[in-house]
Amino acid sequence: MALTQLLKTSTMGQAIICLVLLAISAYIFYVRKLTTKPVSVNYHFTRKCNKTCKFCFHTEKTSHVATKKEMMRGLTLLKKAGMRKINFAGGEPFLYPEKLGWLCQFCKQGLGLESVSIITNGTKLTERWLDKYGEFVDVMGVSCDSFNEETNIAIGRGTGKNVEQLFRIRDWCRKLGIKFKLNTVVCKYNWQEDMAAIVEELDPQRWKCFQVLFVEDENDANTADTENDKRKRDAKGLLISDEEYEAFCAKHRHLPSLIPEPNEIMASSYLILDEYMCFLDKGKGKEKQSSSILDVGVAKALDEVKWDQDAFVKRGGLYDWSKEAQEGGCGSTQSKELQW
Repeated sequence: MALTQLLKTSTMGQAIICLVLLAISAYIFYVRKLTTKPVSVNYHFTRKCNKTCKFCFHTEKTSHVATKKEMMRGLTLLKKAGMRKINFAGGEPFLYPEKLGWLCQFCKQGLGLESVSIITNGTKLTERWLDKYGEFVDVMGVSCDSFNEETNIAIGRGTGKNVEQLFRIRDWCRKLGIKFKLNTVVCKYNWQEDMAAIVEELDPQRWKCFQVLFVEDENDANTADTENDKRKRDAKGLLISDEEYEAFCAKHRHLPSLIPEPNEIMASSYLILDEYMCFLDKGKGKEKQSSSILDVGVAKALDEVKWDQDAFVKRGGLYDWSKEAQEGGCGSTQSKELQW
């Protein structure tokens, strides 16, 4: 009797086939994990912020900031694991202007990353800082949820000079060749607002519009807790339906810079590194935190959270993100950037 027929007809043969198939599956899973590269990482090195946005999903639960030595080691590990773009966020990163400047310089000069990006509320960004550190920054993203001051106050982001500062930052970035983008969280207070005219005038490279996200243990506090502790947030009253979010996007879809990010795409498509250099999974249910990459390395930490790489690509996570791409025209290095 042929060996293959024996394997198919005998109980022992069936068991061997099952073991072989399990071994192959385990090997494929192992190889996939080894080849998972943290191409683009969002490093929230601080949770402190000078604003009180009610929907914030990265609240000031701690004031910890890693040491310079820890940051250098962690960022170097990420580079070796395949990181090509770093985005510094918070909290508000410009509460630590010199530390942020050093981080940008280290990642651009020391590690040679393709792109260094920053997300800020814009209130602490100055032309002097950009003159000093702008050469190490490829993308500057500014959070802007409304052009109506009353709406910004209701959200917790009121400044009194929101629009004026946006145009100043846009002009500073253009002077230095830094790509300028906007981030907007669409919520109960702004989903009916028409922002098209001013966004068109600002002419950002990208305008990312996020559907407000509810994250357990971050923005799920009750009213009493938020009144007793100003660091806690309650986003429940700001949530909107999928239809309301789509209505906002439909109103602005004619703008070429618009990039919609509903909850289903956003939740697990970002690689978020917190102040302890742990990856965070803000997907469904309670937020998950990995071990620190300083303790277990990048591959093991990545294995402890969900990163939806398909959603990352679908939301346009790979784009012309360096100054070199801008100098040759929008998308001039797109074929290179889209390679993993």
